Amino acid sequence: MWSRLRPRRIRARRAPITEPERPLPVKPDEIAKLTKFLRAKFELPSISVKKRPQKNDSAEVYIGEEFVGVIFRDEEDGELSYNFSMAILEFDLEE
Repeated sequence: MWSRLRPRRIRARRAPITEPERPLPVKPDEIAKLTKFLRAKFELPSISVKKRPQKNDSAEVYIGEEFVGVIFRDEEDGELSYNFSMAILEFDLEE
């Protein structure tokens, strides 16, 4: 009788395991558009965007020969955007 009164365990359904989406590479035409955009936005003709040697989901940003940051390509829900990330170290501020 006691076994009839105990609540039944309900198993949670697991979501199917899917492979993570691989980022699409930054294409040469995108690099050219990003370079043009950054030069106009910052009014800085020496800024350039270059392909990264080891990764293809992002590109490197240079001012002259100095590396200043990375642009990441983000495509979600059919919309494409780019995120510019620039680290500023404390000793760079002390001049």
